[in-house]
Amino acid sequence: MASLSVSESQEMEVDRKGESEESGDEETKRKSLNGEADPQQPPPTAKEELPVDMDTITLDPEEEDVDLVHCRIGKIEGLEVLEKAKTLSLRQNLIKKMENLETLTSLRELDLYDNQIRRLEDLQNLTELEVLDVSFNILRKVEGLERLTRLKKLFLLHNKISCIDNLDHMASLEMLELGSNRIRVIENLDNLSSLDSLFLGTNKITQLQNLEGLHNLTVLSIQSNRITKMEGLQSLVNLRELYLSHNGIEVIEGLENNKKLTTLDIAANRIKKIENISHLTELQEFWMNDNQIENWGDLDELKNARGLETVYLERNPLQKDPQYRRKIMLALHCPPYVVVEMTSERMGVVRPF
Repeated sequence: MASLSVSESQEMEVDRKGESEESGDEETKRKSLNGEADPQQPPPTAKEELPVDMDTITLDPEEEDVDLVHCRIGKIEGLEVLEKAKTLSLRQNLIKKMENLETLTSLRELDLYDNQIRRLEDLQNLTELEVLDVSFNILRKVEGLERLTRLKKLFLLHNKISCIDNLDHMASLEMLELGSNRIRVIENLDNLSSLDSLFLGTNKITQLQNLEGLHNLTVLSIQSNRITKMEGLQSLVNLRELYLSHNGIEVIEGLENNKKLTTLDIAANRIKKIENISHLTELQEFWMNDNQIENWGDLDELKNARGLETVYLERNPLQKDPQYRRKIMLALHCPPYVVVEMTSERMGVVRPF
């Protein structure tokens, strides 16, 4: 068997794909461990500053990658000279309106992360756009994207969006990030045939549904919602990573067709028994902490996963057993030459001497 992870930390917790890792960075995300904005983190100081006039900023007409991060820009204007620009980053500014973008027809990536934008608009001429990030704004609706038929990645993390809509034309979309919004229903995704990754963490979703058309989906993250039943996953035959932690799930079920799963995260639910996963032979990471598992015999469900690398069962009743670590290693036929250690990236990676 491959190396096995067994964590002994009592209070540490990590978030696996609570939200996508490509939008924002460690300095600007301002989020807590389960994907929500950190309430103790003050808002960026830029929003308390007075905006500057674009006339004070020098733009190079030959530049293809334009970086205007945290420049206190209050209005998008004067960008006509950037005819060769392929990427434009306007993150962490004071922009309230998307405007004056019509001349940037060569643009491939547009980053407006962390501004004060209320509406998606003025994008009709950006038909070459492949990546759009308008996360950490105050959008209430997905709109104005009809001409962006080449878009591959769309980040709308942490806005006030209540409905998944107006995406029917995005047949090329590969990644959709709608975490930390106000969405209650998974809907209107039928035409996203190229979608590979879907992030819906920290919303108000109560049911796994309307996923039938996403045959190419490999990553699905719906952590920190209101889901009580594992269902609606039968068409996701290519799914490799499933993140359902921090919901109200009571039974592991509905994974019969998801035989390619390598990561299953159902931590922090109400599950009392590990069951219905013995067919997941490609499983590498199994996150089951903060549930109600008390029977050591349940671990038999993992014996067919010969490539298993991580098992996390902290804060379950069975962890109270003084032989906790030894019993897990015995139950999963862990070889005698492994050692439990801590790393900066994950807890309890077991490696050979």
